[in-house]
Amino acid sequence: MSAALDDIFLQQINQHLGIAHKVCGLYFTDEDEKQDVVQEMMYQLWRSYASFDGRSKFSTWMYSVCLNTALTYLRNNKKHKSLSLSKHHQQIPEEPVGEQDEKTQLLWEAIAGLSQLNKAIVLLYLEDLRYEEIAQITGLSKSNVSVRLVRIKKELEAFMKKQTNPYSHVSPR
Repeated sequence: MSAALDDIFLQQINQHLGIAHKVCGLYFTDEDEKQDVVQEMMYQLWRSYASFDGRSKFSTWMYSVCLNTALTYLRNNKKHKSLSLSKHHQQIPEEPVGEQDEKTQLLWEAIAGLSQLNKAIVLLYLEDLRYEEIAQITGLSKSNVSVRLVRIKKELEAFMKKQTNPYSHVSPR
């Protein structure tokens, strides 16, 4: 790349760096792994920047590259999964969270339980991307994105109801 293209690339990356961190936050819990994947995303973005043709917004293209990189990393590293110490060993308890924080935490827990593709769709939806952009990034049709979002919302709603009222599915005698 020329120096001018390098400058434009770096400017756009810096402007949209949050995308890489959001994608990593959705798919990875280990901080070291998140850093590794963000680094891999930056490499893949730089490597494929010459193929960015401007037909979509830079952020749409960046979401696509970052999601593909995260999913590829997950697939390739499934066999070498190591246990995070924080989840399997005693640690200092966190401060209690407020009711709103608790609901938000439950929602993120529900999202974490979705399939990889549905996680991506939710992330893009929460970022206020249009259905057309979500379809372009994920490779789905616009109508498929719409149908999946309806199903995802129902799935998340069911999870939240079950967590906030675990006995709601039991009928009274």
